[in-house]
Amino acid sequence: QVQLVESGGGLVQPGGSLRLSCTASGSFGSFRAMGWYRQAPGNQRELVAMLSGVGSTNYADSVKGRLTISRDNAKNTVFLQMNSLKPEDTAVYYCYAEIRSWTTGGAYREYWGQGTQITVSS
Repeated sequence: QVQLVESGGGLVQPGGSLRLSCTASGSFGSFRAMGWYRQAPGNQRELVAMLSGVGSTNYADSVKGRLTISRDNAKNTVFLQMNSLKPEDTAVYYCYAEIRSWTTGGAYREYWGQGTQITVSS
């Protein structure tokens, strides 16, 4: 079974930076997509940044120019570099991936990480 494990969350002051990482482990094939969602208290979970298997990126309008997604293919890890953080960035950030699973005969399946808390506060 595929698992996604996030790291890098924590407390940061407004204007500061953090880098999140998410590593996939288990038995799997190629990635169709991998990236990040976030959910603040009382809000719906929203897309933050996504990286496709062919290298294209997609960002929420609220984070464009401040957050950058990248991937280390050899380590099956995706990163989210978070700069110029704002209090409204405070949320639980969830890693997300669509991965080809050998347990389903090679079909792509969706996986979620457990989430990591990001708090932006002075």
